[in-house]
Amino acid sequence: MKNMFAKTKLFATLMAVIFLASTATAQDLSDAAIKTALNEAHDKYKNNKDGKNADYIKELARVDSKIFGIAIVTADGKVYTVGDIDSKVSIQSISKAFVMAQIIEEQGHQAIQDKIGVDATGLKFNSIVAVEEHRGKEINPLVNPGAIAATSLVAGVDSTAKWKSILAKQSEFAGRQLSLDMPVYISEAGDNLRNQAIAHLLLAYGRMYFDPAQATDIYTKQCAIAVNAKDLATMAATLANGGVNPITKKMVVSSETVMYTLPVMATAGLYDDSGIWLYNSGLPAKSGVGGGIVAVVPGKFGIAAIAPPLDEAGNSVKAQLAIKYIVEKLGVNPYKITPKK
Repeated sequence: MKNMFAKTKLFATLMAVIFLASTATAQDLSDAAIKTALNEAHDKYKNNKDGKNADYIKELARVDSKIFGIAIVTADGKVYTVGDIDSKVSIQSISKAFVMAQIIEEQGHQAIQDKIGVDATGLKFNSIVAVEEHRGKEINPLVNPGAIAATSLVAGVDSTAKWKSILAKQSEFAGRQLSLDMPVYISEAGDNLRNQAIAHLLLAYGRMYFDPAQATDIYTKQCAIAVNAKDLATMAATLANGGVNPITKKMVVSSETVMYTLPVMATAGLYDDSGIWLYNSGLPAKSGVGGGIVAVVPGKFGIAAIAPPLDEAGNSVKAQLAIKYIVEKLGVNPYKITPKK
C-alpha cells in the first residue's frame, strides 16, 4: 500500500511539474518561428539514412522508407506542416495512448490503475516475462499486454461494438473519419501468436476483461488504422488542448482524462527508450512501429512526425530527431524554467 501511494504521488508530481513548467517559460510561438523550426528540422534530417522499416510485420517492410512529414497543430487550431503530409502509415502503438484515454473517460482513472497498471515495466514492449513476474499486474496500457487488456475493457456488447467504438474515438481525436489499412491488418493478424499468448496468460491471472482471442483481434485492428502526420498532430493537439479537438472544437475527452493520460505517455511512451526521450525532450509522447511519433506540449500544441525507418528500440529515427530539434528551437521543453527576477 505504501509503495502504491508513493507511485501515485510520483505521477501527480510529474504532472504538476509539466503543467507548471509549461506556463513558466517564455517562448516565441509566432507563425514565423514555428514555420522556421519545422522547415529547418525537415531540411536538417530529410537525408538521414539511419534505421530501417519494421519487418516483423511483413507489410510494414513494404512501406516507402522515404516518407518524412512533420505537423504541428496548436491549441487554438492553427496547422503547420512540412514534407510528406499526404502519405499514410499505420498508427500501430500510438493508438494505445488514445485507447487508454478512452478507458479513463469511460470508467475513470482508477480503472486503469487497478485493472491494468501505470508503471513502466522495464522490459520489452511485448514481454511475456513482465506479465508472468507480476501475475498480470504492474504493467501499463502502452505496452502490448496492458494495451490488449485496455482494448478488452472498451465498452461494447460484442467485438463489433468495441471495434466501432475504438475507431470512432480515434477518429474524434484526429478530427476526421479514419479507416482500417486492410493489408496491414491482414499481415498482422496472420502473425500475432505472441499477442494471443499474452492475452491468454492475462486471462489466467484474471486481468483480461473480454474474450482473449477477440480482444487480440480488435487490438490488431486498432494498430492498423491509417493516419498521416496531420492526423497524428491533431490527435496530440487534442490532448494539448485539455481534451477538446482544436480543429472540430468537439470535447473528445475531459481535461481530467488528459491529466491522467499524459504521465503514462511521459514514462512509457517510447518503448525501452522512454527515459532517454523524456530526458532530452521533456514531452509526453508515443511512438509506433509504423514510423510515427506524437508529442504533447500541454496547453500549447501537439506535434507529430512520420518517417518509417526505426532505431533498435522501435522508434522512428528521423521523427525523434525532428521533434527534439523543434522542441529545442521553440524553447518548449516544459522543464526549462526561466527564473523569476
